[in-house]
Amino acid sequence: MTISVLIADDQAMVRSGLRLILSDQPDITVVGEAADGVDAIEQARRLRPDVCLVDIRMPRLDGLAVTRALAGPGVTAPLRVVVVTTFDLDEYVYGALRDGAAGFLLKDSGPALLAEAVRAAHAGDSLISPSITVRLLRHITTSTAVDPVKPWRKLSDRELDVVRAIARGLTNQEIAAELFISLSTVKSHVSGIQAKLGVRNRVEIAAWAWQTRLVS
Repeated sequence: MTISVLIADDQAMVRSGLRLILSDQPDITVVGEAADGVDAIEQARRLRPDVCLVDIRMPRLDGLAVTRALAGPGVTAPLRVVVVTTFDLDEYVYGALRDGAAGFLLKDSGPALLAEAVRAAHAGDSLISPSITVRLLRHITTSTAVDPVKPWRKLSDRELDVVRAIARGLTNQEIAAELFISLSTVKSHVSGIQAKLGVRNRVEIAAWAWQTRLVS
């Protein structure tokens, strides 16, 4: 089964570049492109792609409004939206995640991270560009209701290694390489950690790590 993707960006060159990167992945298929926010919403609702890649600054309707329309609170059949932008601003990051985005990537993140963000969103997870993870977590740790103490003893030493790596912003592939384990083992650890900590995604895993001072 392939992951269907809609690309929304007002620059034709960017859309072509993203399509080229994703088309090189055997499990990802680009099913549509949109050059503005209104068209992005129309195509997304018609095509129902597994993941929508959305730029922030677009004509007619910006990416945050598109995210709210497709994935925000109250949407009856929400879609997975990953914001891909050049603008590394706190208001955009927090706004996108608050409005339902399943990821936030900078356009210079690289092909591997882009593909992993699509896969993570499709799997119900969240992936944030490592370059903004630390700043984001400083904000999240003041507002996330994660029990910082109780689950600690439930985690194995290896799971704690994975938690530390996630908190540093590493992708699953980077964690696998650093810990000398397979990618499937990393994914298994992440799922187990989420269940033990009672959190929904890797962003909340990282927030827990910061709250408990497992990382600093």
